[in-house]
Amino acid sequence: MSNFKQMLLIDRDDAAGGATRLESEQELAAVAWAIVGNGALASLTLAESEAVNSAADIPISDTAELVSKIHQGGDPLGDAFLRLRSPKQRRPLGAVYTPPGIVEAMVGWIAGKERPARVVDPGAGSGRFLLQAGRVFPDASLVAVELDPLAALLCRANLTAAGFDDRSTVLVVDYREAVLGSCDGVTAFVGNPPYVRHHQIEPRWKQWLTSTAASRDLPVSALSGLHIHFFLATLLAAQPGDIGVFITSAEWLDVNYGKLLRGMLTDGLGGESVHVFAPEVLAFEDAATTASVTCFQIGSEARSVKMRRVAKASDLADLSKGRRVSKQRLIQEKRWSPLLSPVPPPPEGFVELGELCRVHRGAVTGANATWITTANDPQLPARTLFPSVTKARELFEADDGVLSSLNSLRAVIDLPANLSELDEDDRELVMRFLRCAERSGAHSSYVARHRNPWWSVGLRSPAPILATYMARRPPAFVRNLAGARHVNVAHGIYPRDPLSDDALDTLAASLRSSVSVAQGRTYAGGLTKFEPSEMERIPVPNPALLVEMSS
Repeated sequence: MSNFKQMLLIDRDDAAGGATRLESEQELAAVAWAIVGNGALASLTLAESEAVNSAADIPISDTAELVSKIHQGGDPLGDAFLRLRSPKQRRPLGAVYTPPGIVEAMVGWIAGKERPARVVDPGAGSGRFLLQAGRVFPDASLVAVELDPLAALLCRANLTAAGFDDRSTVLVVDYREAVLGSCDGVTAFVGNPPYVRHHQIEPRWKQWLTSTAASRDLPVSALSGLHIHFFLATLLAAQPGDIGVFITSAEWLDVNYGKLLRGMLTDGLGGESVHVFAPEVLAFEDAATTASVTCFQIGSEARSVKMRRVAKASDLADLSKGRRVSKQRLIQEKRWSPLLSPVPPPPEGFVELGELCRVHRGAVTGANATWITTANDPQLPARTLFPSVTKARELFEADDGVLSSLNSLRAVIDLPANLSELDEDDRELVMRFLRCAERSGAHSSYVARHRNPWWSVGLRSPAPILATYMARRPPAFVRNLAGARHVNVAHGIYPRDPLSDDALDTLAASLRSSVSVAQGRTYAGGLTKFEPSEMERIPVPNPALLVEMSS
């Protein structure tokens, strides 16, 4: 597998002579255009032309070494792109490039199923999947869909250098708007759809997602990330019998927004297998994220899907493996991760926490700098200031697992929805604060725009037990004797039926002593997260046992 951090050297004529490392995107564009030349892929879009024009004055003397590396299976242009454009800069378009070993395994799965007439890569980047597909399928047409003009230019250069330009097409367009046209034969869809969180997706595309899914009677959430959009766009573009294999984050197996993909895999998209990387396996060198590879065949009527946990990267090579799980079971389950390693029932005398308590995440302010202040801020009425847990460490550092004082906590500003409830003096203070909040843009954050009215944070009542939910250690379960509120750094545990103080003390102590990181969702790098629904599945003593233990 290639090293994404390797230095890229090319021969260039300059005053000093010799080899010079590419130092800018303009130089990279100049090199790519020098390779494309007058070949079959030389018809650029306006955006690509602008990238080339910006590099017009950069002299390029020789590209032979680069072309040779591409022929040998490398991606020196893509490696340079990753070095020149940081992960933070690439994040808005979700550009994370896939290591060669994973690319080979995914294209290998296609080869074991079909000899496709066409291979389509949505979000192609520099074209790694198409380069491998071009080698494995010498008669297939290759279609790259890539929105970033510089990445599209690199893709053209790679396909030209590999000798595939006469059977390739590069579409510089949003995949959801791409017109692929018809194909005589099977189309294989392969790639790494961009991971962009829903906050950064335009409202018109959220509307596209919800209306398109609804037209097919598929469950949908507008909070879906961009990779879910790409799966749906693939279902729309594909024909029965077409096949596909995508690598994405693995969150969709369990979270609410993933219900659309889970629904598609059991109805229409034709799920064949799901291969989930173990948390300790880093699929991508420059992105600490979970990963899963999903294989599908459009219209498949298979009654089961293979599920597999990948313990090390080399295990991914054979994507035909996995334990069969019936599609009926998949339809019934709200989460799919437990199907990779089934969870045993609670031991005798224990029940799931969710039978005793509801677990609610804390309020999202949308702009902590605006809505969190000192506990006795004189610029606001006291009745609008609520001492709250605003940092996870406030729970981790609680003495003996008990929060007994509000003195060290900051306050969340939670204004009433109806400001006429305030007396004249208090209302004047609040209106002054809101004018400042608007000037800082607090009213236009994603969260503020989706609550009514925008200034009302909506804190929950104090929870008897508070819990952290994301760390590289088990959660802290803290008895909230001080009556603190909480924001979304913590979950609140609320009994469904009243429990005595002694029973609550015993419940919190039991959770502290028994919960491990293995019960949560562990991400690459060891960060473990407990969603409310996951915390509700933790086994705890039943009410009778709680009473017995607390007496």
